[in-house]
Amino acid sequence: MSSLDPAVFLDRDGTLIEEAGYLDSLDRLALFPSTVDALRVLARAGFRLVVVTNQSGIALGLFDEDFVKRTHEALHARLDAGGARIDGWYYCPHHPAGQVPALTTACDCRKPGPALPRQAASDLGLDLSRSWMVGDRWGDVQLAASAGMAGGLLVRTGYGRSAEARPAAGASAAHVADDLMDAAGWILRQPR
Repeated sequence: MSSLDPAVFLDRDGTLIEEAGYLDSLDRLALFPSTVDALRVLARAGFRLVVVTNQSGIALGLFDEDFVKRTHEALHARLDAGGARIDGWYYCPHHPAGQVPALTTACDCRKPGPALPRQAASDLGLDLSRSWMVGDRWGDVQLAASAGMAGGLLVRTGYGRSAEARPAAGASAAHVADDLMDAAGWILRQPR
């Protein structure tokens, strides 16, 4: 048995919170109704919970890294108030067609590149082979494969319904779930 912990990696926008395009105001920050309960269920089952999110609005000049950090602090406070937690917040600030020169690049941290979960695994002592990725886009599902995870789940929240209707070439979800709670239930039924 590995001494490393299994994790559930989570997309942020469209998976934990309502999709708001480029979230640029905390006034538009809204958790999905099942988010807190789903996170509590996964944590009680022994999963570490890690957010991995593309925040290309930074490279596009729509908001800065400080805003992303404030957003994660606000989410942390809301989750904590409901008895849920996130063990790590990881984001990619890059975009290949960005407006901020230092962040205008192709990189391995932009999903589906594997750099964010690999960094989290190193920082938090995680076993990627026993971990899952949950998100509302095919890039989230593809991230599971590129990082060597057990599998990726597509949720029908956020952009998930439209993604499900237009599967990406080479992308295959281990499961398509209605929301994060449905995804959590499916993960808990898998052999460990």
